[in-house]
Amino acid sequence: MQDPDQTIYDPQDDPRQPQGSGPEVSTLSPGTLLAGRYEVVKTLGVGGMGAVYSAFDRQLTRIVALKTILPEMGASPQALKRFKQEVLLAQKIVHKNVVRIFDMGEDSGTKFITMEFIEGEDLKDLIQRRGKLPPEEAVGIIRQVCRGLEAAHAEGVVHRDLKPQNVMMDQNGHAMVMDFGIAQSGASGGLTQTGAFVGTPDYMSPEQALREELDVRSDIFSLGLIFYELLTGKLPFQANTILESMFKRTKERAISPAEIEKTVPRGANDIVVKCLEIERDRRYQSITELLNDLETFDPSKKVSAAFHAKARLRKVSQYRNWAIAGIAVVVALAVGSLFRSGLFVKTEQKQTPLTVLVSDFSNTTGDPVFSGTLESMSITALEEAPFVNNYRPGDARKLLENGATALDEASARRIAIREGINVVIAGSIAREGKGFEVSVRAIDPFTSKVLVTNKVNAANSDVVLPLVGKLIAPVRRALGDTTPESVQLAAAETYTAGTLEAAHAYAQGQESQIAGKSAEAIQYYKQAISLDQNLGRAYSGLASVYVNQKKQAEAEEPYKKALSLVDRMSEREKQRTLGTYYLSFAGNYPQAIETLRKLVLLYPGDGAAFNNLGTAYKRVGNMAEAAAASRRAIEISPNNKLRRYNHASNSMFAGDLTTAATEAERILQNDPKFVYAYTVRALVAVLQGDLDKATQVYGQLEKVDSQGASLSKMGQADLKMYIGRNQEAAEILRAGIAEDQKEGNSGEQAQKLLALAETQLASGKSKDAGATAIKAAEASKLDGVQFLAARTLVEADEEAKAQLIVEELEKRLQNLTKSLASMIKGDIAMKRKQLSAAVDAYREAQKLQDSWISHVLLGRAYVEAGLFPEALTELETAEKKASEASDLFDYNTTSLHYLPPLYYWLGRAKEGIGTADAARKSYQRYIAIREKADADDPLLADAKRRAGQ
Repeated sequence: MQDPDQTIYDPQDDPRQPQGSGPEVSTLSPGTLLAGRYEVVKTLGVGGMGAVYSAFDRQLTRIVALKTILPEMGASPQALKRFKQEVLLAQKIVHKNVVRIFDMGEDSGTKFITMEFIEGEDLKDLIQRRGKLPPEEAVGIIRQVCRGLEAAHAEGVVHRDLKPQNVMMDQNGHAMVMDFGIAQSGASGGLTQTGAFVGTPDYMSPEQALREELDVRSDIFSLGLIFYELLTGKLPFQANTILESMFKRTKERAISPAEIEKTVPRGANDIVVKCLEIERDRRYQSITELLNDLETFDPSKKVSAAFHAKARLRKVSQYRNWAIAGIAVVVALAVGSLFRSGLFVKTEQKQTPLTVLVSDFSNTTGDPVFSGTLESMSITALEEAPFVNNYRPGDARKLLENGATALDEASARRIAIREGINVVIAGSIAREGKGFEVSVRAIDPFTSKVLVTNKVNAANSDVVLPLVGKLIAPVRRALGDTTPESVQLAAAETYTAGTLEAAHAYAQGQESQIAGKSAEAIQYYKQAISLDQNLGRAYSGLASVYVNQKKQAEAEEPYKKALSLVDRMSEREKQRTLGTYYLSFAGNYPQAIETLRKLVLLYPGDGAAFNNLGTAYKRVGNMAEAAAASRRAIEISPNNKLRRYNHASNSMFAGDLTTAATEAERILQNDPKFVYAYTVRALVAVLQGDLDKATQVYGQLEKVDSQGASLSKMGQADLKMYIGRNQEAAEILRAGIAEDQKEGNSGEQAQKLLALAETQLASGKSKDAGATAIKAAEASKLDGVQFLAARTLVEADEEAKAQLIVEELEKRLQNLTKSLASMIKGDIAMKRKQLSAAVDAYREAQKLQDSWISHVLLGRAYVEAGLFPEALTELETAEKKASEASDLFDYNTTSLHYLPPLYYWLGRAKEGIGTADAARKSYQRYIAIREKADADDPLLADAKRRAGQ
């Protein structure tokens, strides 16, 4: 447990001063209910201002942090005003890198606020635990903090107490700024009404130490100190007393981090030095300006010895007026109000996640309706234990040997040993008089030890399913679940199907879906719905099958119905349904992230939730967190091929090509029929410059099955377009389109139609290209398909039709769709030669959602406008993120043919700023890729001319 944060300095809290005793704070007991809504789970920390708890929000069914204020503090008008100010200021700031404040309330004199609960540790604890961080990691954290501060500053809010203790790091490395409780409008001064210093001494700016008016540049100084500490593990301005430390920063330059730690890169060192300028006018003037520098320096470049020497010569130590300044500090501190506030602490160690495999129940009743049904319901009951991860029986069946299909107890135990599964669940149902006896037991597969047994009796078949919760409750308890049995049984009532037959059909649908038999799964889910129109899980399953087939239109109605029935689902299924709806259908990726993060918080053993969370992060362009989430998913389920594929894909997007290739190869060694792993392996080969390897992989993929053949055709065509052989690509695409049409595979057909339209544009067949693009847009309503179709329509002089797509994308009201619409507007402006309007549109698109293509389009527009430094910034960013071009919209569709033009435009930008040699290298890179391109390649001849060839 960490101590609560300090927000206003008390000399007694300084470790260099004698410790005083703070006020006694009474805490709320677990189970206490506030405002009829918030149930206290446990105390997280206690401070001078009150206490902080984790609490369950019954209304929105989520875990929150609940922060109280002491009654004596609430009785003070000034304190209460500050308490309310914390809420009002923080609620103005909505950003993924800022802790969200939800609510403010009062119950029987207890005033409290609720906020987002973050599971992890604060940045100070991370530094103390690990010491200095690798420069790349330190930069990644500072970027995230900057983005949170940028959002706050845009609202006119200065944090004024920025420190590592006020930056939370969750389990996926996501940084969030918290505790704007002492922040004021940027127009306000730096003191409270009593004249106390605001801020924590070690991270104060010079103007805070001198009690001057504060603005955003004060936060920048504090951020520089945090960056310094991350890079070196130390803080500057070391002194024997806090007063001396505070004085030093007003008169003495900080020793540069590169002099303390030689591994600090030159760019990072320069950024820190500029942040820590004593005079505010010499610092960065905005967080945006600082972010620009963070995005452009190369972390691999170290500081030279000459730079060290020059830095030492610049070092100045001045101690004029020390006594006067010290007296001013003492007076200010003597009259200060003493508050403390705390938000989050490190989480306690939780139950280790367990992977459980439910084998086929022995059914001696003679009624096949029980087969598969009890297993499905038992899985659902087990999954309500937060730490349980179910190994899907359908996946286990694929590992059976000698053509076996039954997953009996013996087979399940063999598979469990092979796959590292912790527990096997075996069960049976038999007739008992006029009713039934259902039994279950949990077994350690490695020792054969029976961990627990239980049985229930049902008077008739109608009450078998409602008894599943009671059957499984002792099993969960034996595995370590502390949830009261009454709560388990209440949850069971929400997921019991209306009829045994409906539950059986649903279970068969799940099995078919896992086995990849989509048509069969659809029929079973529809059958379940016809038997029980309130079975929300069946609607959700049906919708997910349609989404996997890229049939968004068919998924709409079942998703709507599923959402209307979430209250009849278990809590885990409810959150899964909401998460997959936001992720796969609505395209509301920020909401998907929020929902899925809540899901993994409530159920840390849910590998599927981490898997989907990785996909959601990928959709918003946060590739590092996408890879971290999918890595957690495969740690929970090491042999789950789908999750391992997603980790391979996420690693590729994040630029970790070695991991991507290794993971893809591992999947294919175990299952040569897993078609999507081939595409990752081929794309990695292209990114590594091995086109022959990519061609070989696509050849292997074509022979797997019809889906593999379809993906292979797209991959082969993409490879031809990558090297500029558009006519050959068109032939491959036409053949693939014909096969997709025969198979009824409209989703894959749409992707190929888009690529075909682009080959037609390249050949000067604008009319044909426009018609083909319209066919693609009609075949699939996916956002990316609509976007690429509109771009083709713009180039084909079909602006009015492109505008219709813009309007439709804007109606969807998501950041991504609005970003896509804005990029199309930019394309229209470029076509009209309205460069200023194009730049504005592309910049707006990038602001809405940072994407690889937005950097490319904005960079190209800057080149055309003659703004070469700006162009270089955008295009070099795109170059660093080149792997994101491999599958532009994460549709399992290869799209690397968009990458080569980047190198041409990079050459133009470098040429424009006068770096001729660097420009020539970029042109040569483009030429090397496109040297055998069709004669109508519009950029090749110009690249050769500019490269002097």
